[in-house]
Amino acid sequence: MNKSVCFFCSGPGWRAVHGAQDMENRTLGEDIIHLEGLKVSSQFSIPTFILLLLIYTFAVVSNISLVSLIFTSRSLHQPMYLLFCNMSINDIFGATIVTPHILRDIFIPQPERYIRYIDCAFQAFCVHLYAGATHTVLMIMAFDRYMAICNPLRYTTIMTNKMVAKLSLGAWTTALVLVAILLGLTIRLSRCRRVILNPFCDNVSLFSLSCESVLINNIYGLSYTVVLLGSSIISVSLTYLKIAAVCVRSKNKALNNKALQTCSTHLAVYIFLLASAFIIVILHRFPQMSDIRKVVSVLCEVTLPAFNAIIYGLQIKEIKQRIIAVFYNRKVAQIK
Repeated sequence: MNKSVCFFCSGPGWRAVHGAQDMENRTLGEDIIHLEGLKVSSQFSIPTFILLLLIYTFAVVSNISLVSLIFTSRSLHQPMYLLFCNMSINDIFGATIVTPHILRDIFIPQPERYIRYIDCAFQAFCVHLYAGATHTVLMIMAFDRYMAICNPLRYTTIMTNKMVAKLSLGAWTTALVLVAILLGLTIRLSRCRRVILNPFCDNVSLFSLSCESVLINNIYGLSYTVVLLGSSIISVSLTYLKIAAVCVRSKNKALNNKALQTCSTHLAVYIFLLASAFIIVILHRFPQMSDIRKVVSVLCEVTLPAFNAIIYGLQIKEIKQRIIAVFYNRKVAQIK
């Protein structure tokens, strides 16, 4: 029996079977990668899960409510509020592509956190699309505030709902094309590594898996960042400098109050976005602080959508009045 076994082990049948298994293992190794994720100790797993789940639930529910409220209220069918819908839809999208995956990985042992490469690439595409669309939509919102305050007589003729739709389509299309090129350059690379040292997938993590030259990826990635952030910062800064100049020259208190009310919310969101981005970039320069960087990146990804919903939902007078009216009507109905 031993001879027959040994004969089979050295024969063509053994080589065919184990050759197929080796090929399957190699294929599995190429397709499956390890995602390091957050390092959460067992005693903090449940509190971390509950905290992230509560923030995520609040962000999704509040943004969906905001979109529904604007679409169902004819009085809110104005360019400014339709642009708010763009931000809310983008925030729902951004929170959903990352948070559920992180929540799942909290209870999975770190060595067993695997993800398929195609799923990781799709997540990275969505993460960068969310970030890119956030900047392009905020630029449109700054232009809308500029037209409303600096050119009020021409505002209604220029910023029509049709124009808002065109600008929104342009914002999303620009981000989509730029990110598609960004990830396309990365997907073409072969892979020699299997570990991503991040809580979620992004472009840098993906092309870091390759042993090929990533010079083109670095050049395009840097150009993409400079163009997106540069155009965003310059356009928003110039817009608000012009708005500030108009407010200083104007003695109309109503105009100044309106400018302060509407522009402060937009600036708060924009400053929070830039601050979180710069903090993550700075922490990337300190490898010894990688765990802190992971926590900050997850918190920014989860809390920014919730922060936006609070700012736009509670600081805008018309929306706040509408929310109060809805709850008041429900309370009266319950009493009756």
